[in-house]
Amino acid sequence: MIKATQGSVYMEAQWFVNSGTRVGNGWPLNRHFQRNPKAAHSVTLSMPSRRRVVSRRRLTVTAAAVAEANKSATKAETPVRIVAIVGEGSISPLKSTPWEEVMLHTAKRLKWIDESYKMHVFADRFCDVTHPDTKNIQIVCNADILVIVAVTSKDSVVWIQTNCKNVQNIICFDSATELVNKLGGLSFPSETERNVLGNIFGNSQRLEKRKKSEEVVQTVFEAWDRRNSDDIRFCLLVIINAYIKPVPILKNLRSKGFSTLNCMVKNCGRQILNCLMDPNCRKALQCLNQCSPVDQVCNYRCIASYESPNLEAFSLCVLQKNNCLELDAKVPEKPYVSPMEKFRGKDLCHETAEDLFVGWLGNLEWSWRVVAGQNPAYDQFPCQYQLFYRGKARGSFWYEPVFMVKTLEGKMVWRRRRYRVKRGQTAGTFLFSVLDNGVVSNEFWSIVDVCDDLSWGLFHYKGAARAAGQSYTGAVLVSPDGSYPQNDHQKERVVAALEKCGIKEWELFAVDNCSCIDPPLGIPDGSTLHSVIQVT
Repeated sequence: MIKATQGSVYMEAQWFVNSGTRVGNGWPLNRHFQRNPKAAHSVTLSMPSRRRVVSRRRLTVTAAAVAEANKSATKAETPVRIVAIVGEGSISPLKSTPWEEVMLHTAKRLKWIDESYKMHVFADRFCDVTHPDTKNIQIVCNADILVIVAVTSKDSVVWIQTNCKNVQNIICFDSATELVNKLGGLSFPSETERNVLGNIFGNSQRLEKRKKSEEVVQTVFEAWDRRNSDDIRFCLLVIINAYIKPVPILKNLRSKGFSTLNCMVKNCGRQILNCLMDPNCRKALQCLNQCSPVDQVCNYRCIASYESPNLEAFSLCVLQKNNCLELDAKVPEKPYVSPMEKFRGKDLCHETAEDLFVGWLGNLEWSWRVVAGQNPAYDQFPCQYQLFYRGKARGSFWYEPVFMVKTLEGKMVWRRRRYRVKRGQTAGTFLFSVLDNGVVSNEFWSIVDVCDDLSWGLFHYKGAARAAGQSYTGAVLVSPDGSYPQNDHQKERVVAALEKCGIKEWELFAVDNCSCIDPPLGIPDGSTLHSVIQVT
């Protein structure tokens, strides 16, 4: 399980080179950033007048700030009303789980983001004109967002067309093509016709919405096509953020224009040039620029495919050291997952918890192999090995994941990260930190459950790459050989452990543990392993 992602600053970096801007030794600063020499002579007010002007300006700015703060507070308190209508008996591609169950689970997970998100889920049987449900009809008609999934019944289509005309945001997936999609009151074709997305607004007089709508539509449909629970929720958050109210975890990661460019030119000129002259680093930036800035799956695949020392130096300077994109992200508060309390009949202590992480290392060349993971951005890589060990320094503990990446060019390459691990306040909880391609990620891990014979374990994590403006949650199911528990009793225990995390078994992705040839394993000389438990 691996972390950290960068926002896209490729356009600013490319402009930096094309404009001939230079910094550092022999690199004069572009005149666009020099002070106007006439500016000092342009103010002729006397001192008293200047004081009065400044005073009025301060009052104006203060009033504007108060108004904006009140506006933001009102938006934050406003509930977001979401309704999902799913086809009666329809089955999702998520391990053949009924769509109704998938959307009900999505409604629960939305509450982790914001308690004001209220989502109702109806099967389309309620669209019965012979037995109208007045209460439910009112809920649907008052929705801020209507999500239609796998609705193909002609009667249901007619009912939706008749009763949902005033809903400003309607998005349809896997449904009848007669149903019209709408965002911000602007209609566009069904998803089956989105190959002509670039031209759908050609006749619209509301051209100011074109670019925004195109980006939202593209992001939403691309995420939906990945067919996982995180991206289903992500689709709704993107629409909320664009048309209802800001979603903090989707803070726009695009550059801030002049301030971003000025920060990059002033502090990171050499790193930008080195990156753009390096084919891999340049490809990474170009790839990132094609991703939605809030799409962690797309962003991290670019980074894992094209990582290089120059990309790390670029990210370290632009994002981590100087925060040129002015981003911030916090480790999510929800869900809080309590750790297991006992192991082999005894209360869990910090030493035993660390030993559970160390796992099979010593008997095998690795601690654990990942069987399945929940996060679509970070847990889907093939051939995932976990290495946990105690360092030479007293009290030090380390985690090194080794995993394979299929790059966007089709190559299979090994990657490795190194996390520093510290004990949390409660035994079985830990604080992780890593420098991943120039960006620091901080994470909170819980050992949710480990079988007494160490035949499997479940670890939950939540974290944030603060300088990249990204936060995330996830969980990994592990075993010594990468295979799923076969015993029925153990399967039930795994499901119960997942429920503690708010995760359904159908949300997990099975890791491809085939063809894992010559993984770069091994730990530093002088490291130690188990302290309390014995592994046989």
